[in-house]
Amino acid sequence: MTRVGDFTNRRTTLIRNSHEEAAVWLPDGEPSKKILRLSASNYQDSSLAAVGVAVHEAGHAIQDASHYPLLVVRNLIVPLAAIGSNVSFTALLAGVIFQSMTLVWVGILLFSTVVVFQLVNLPVEFDASRRAREQLKLTGLITPEEDQVVGRVLGAAAMTYVAATLTSILQLLFFVIRARGFRRRQDDTYV
Repeated sequence: MTRVGDFTNRRTTLIRNSHEEAAVWLPDGEPSKKILRLSASNYQDSSLAAVGVAVHEAGHAIQDASHYPLLVVRNLIVPLAAIGSNVSFTALLAGVIFQSMTLVWVGILLFSTVVVFQLVNLPVEFDASRRAREQLKLTGLITPEEDQVVGRVLGAAAMTYVAATLTSILQLLFFVIRARGFRRRQDDTYV
């Protein structure tokens, strides 16, 4: 079996030969650099789990090359979601401390950008894995038996995105329910 690094070098060559300039969503939030980044352990490993990680990232490159609409939307939402994630808790806390429903609802609105991002991100992640597996099959880089293992690895990784999305939705619902209760308590003190 080849190292993942060999696979990614071959994949990069395949992308260049077909004139597809591709970008991968990077953990540091710089997809415009159009670089596929892997950790050293994933790059040097020959396990099917490492292949799964590499092909998933290559799937994002394929999405970018084909101008996958949801990837475009996701990349546009990222700055808003980053602001929402970083500022929402400050606004919520300030709203509670200063008993300002306006600040509480601003915090909820900011956090909702994270939920929107998660909802858009889910199909992007599933599609990246699907596209990557198709390429693995087409190029013959893995056997059908290995594809089943890679599929399980990618499926398990996808469930982390599902869990994150559900967590965000439930957290948003929690904030809304608490805000409504907070509002009722404020109204009761003025009676």
